[in-house]
Amino acid sequence: MGMTRDEYQTVIDNANQASFEVAMQKDVTIADRFEMLAESQPDKIFLIYDDVKFSYGEVDARATEYANAAIQQGVGMGDTVALMMENRVEFFYAWLGMLKIGASVALINTEAKSKAVSHAVTAVDSRLAIVGAECYQRYATGDDRLDNIPLFIVEDSVAPDIDISKNSNAQTISQAITGSLSLDFDKSIRAGLKNSATACFMFTSGTTGLPKASIITHSKWLSTGRRWIVMAGINSDDVFYCVLPIFHGAGLMSLFSSVFAVGGSCLLKRKFSARAFWQDIKQHQVTVAIYVGEICRYLLGTPECEAENNHSLRTLFGAGMGLDIWEQFVERFGSQIGIYEGWGSTESNCSLSNLDNRPGSCGRIPYRDKTFTRLVEYDVENDTHVRDVNGFGQLATVGIVGELLGQVHTGSGDVVSPFDGYTDSQATQKKLLRDVFEKGDCWFSTGDLFRYDDEDYFYFVDRIGDTFRWKSENVSTTEVVHQLSEYKDAELINVYGVKVPGAEGRAGMAAILMVEGKEFAPVTFYQLATKELQTYAIPLFIRVLESMDMTGTFKLRKVDLQRDGYDPKKVKDPLYVLDRKKQQYSPYSGSLLKSLGLEPFQ
Repeated sequence: MGMTRDEYQTVIDNANQASFEVAMQKDVTIADRFEMLAESQPDKIFLIYDDVKFSYGEVDARATEYANAAIQQGVGMGDTVALMMENRVEFFYAWLGMLKIGASVALINTEAKSKAVSHAVTAVDSRLAIVGAECYQRYATGDDRLDNIPLFIVEDSVAPDIDISKNSNAQTISQAITGSLSLDFDKSIRAGLKNSATACFMFTSGTTGLPKASIITHSKWLSTGRRWIVMAGINSDDVFYCVLPIFHGAGLMSLFSSVFAVGGSCLLKRKFSARAFWQDIKQHQVTVAIYVGEICRYLLGTPECEAENNHSLRTLFGAGMGLDIWEQFVERFGSQIGIYEGWGSTESNCSLSNLDNRPGSCGRIPYRDKTFTRLVEYDVENDTHVRDVNGFGQLATVGIVGELLGQVHTGSGDVVSPFDGYTDSQATQKKLLRDVFEKGDCWFSTGDLFRYDDEDYFYFVDRIGDTFRWKSENVSTTEVVHQLSEYKDAELINVYGVKVPGAEGRAGMAAILMVEGKEFAPVTFYQLATKELQTYAIPLFIRVLESMDMTGTFKLRKVDLQRDGYDPKKVKDPLYVLDRKKQQYSPYSGSLLKSLGLEPFQ
């Protein structure tokens, strides 16, 4: 039995109040919060990484060394430093070190390659780059702009030796720290920094171009954790578990802001391992973990083990756990686990949270007039909002699909919930809808479709249009097309997501119209796709078309293509499947699908 509407609303109100209190502490930044913890509990374990424990005091001291090394390079308050590193303790030395001097940190996806790396580093005018040795080959794109930026290489015991001698601006972090040992760090270097300042740039795939730099303020980051104290009852005795990449909002902001909020400990894993999951939980007495839907699916696919039957896990929070997985997960691993399924995005000014374990739901809005979030009816087939006779948005009713919107300001201009946006002002404006319910109002367009039931529980339906989700990552079809534009034998490339039975989200598929007289080259296209695209963004399927369907305004149609998917009964065009074993796209066959662990299209 879930909470009543009033009980649910009370929890939300208290969480909102906690968030507001953080915003009012205008002089408290993330670095301030961590330094407070390091001073009040220096010996308490902050991180457990690779079976080694690191205290708050130890991490703070190492972060200070990184701060001094950056100061030696002329980095100061208001500057931006690019950080590209996998999950390991040195990430926090670098991240916290830069925050200590009042710099913003651009968090580069460790899977990014080529243009995506150059774009991310230069789009925010990075003054320094800190790169893990394990990421150096992907960082070293050959772009002259990157070669001119001072570079710290953070050594890694599991990464191969790398040669940085050709880059005169590069040095190891050990060399940089040695060269700055004479400096005495003084946190007054960030005096005057407010929590409304930018702490991080997190890159998010939108509907146009390369990833956009989403602005994350100190206030937004800190308030996220404060909300979870109220909503999930976490406390300083909790041991957290992070297997998600910490350059992402889910890992760094949702989970670690909670760790900072309570002063807890966290077991940090470099990579997710389904087979090690429950053993890790048991060995370190983990009580709180974060997930995405695929993690839960993988756990259900592992053989039963003793540790899963006698564990300490009390709280799971995350997104993407569908109803089918949810019920199986609870049945196998125990109903004592509180599952806090939610919805949100890195840049969003609104979110949803399922606070009382309603299976399959990602949140509840008990009273619409007490929130700044609305569900406006959406016509998926025609890719447009449904309007009433006055031209205003029409609120979706029970069971009707709509897009979730977050109000930025009213028609009279009163700010309701700020949208910090992106460094690209045009990209920011594209995410804002105006005159939605009244003249002059402004709403953040989430791009996500939902429906809700008669008890006001919300259920995620899909992404709108050009962005789909695969392997727990948002994939921008426009970005993929941009990266594949070097394939000059193609006249047009149309990328979209298609359902794959038994898998979360949608897999990438590309419909290609070849230049007249040219033939599709399976090896060449494979080489380009794997070189330019991150693993999850590489199209799994290729359809070679004789003509491309367009609208009157020259927009590529996708509805019919998505409906056909990779079904050979419907697709009479040449159809190919990603074949990593042969390093090419191979002609479609049932046996190839099976060998790749894929199911026939349904």
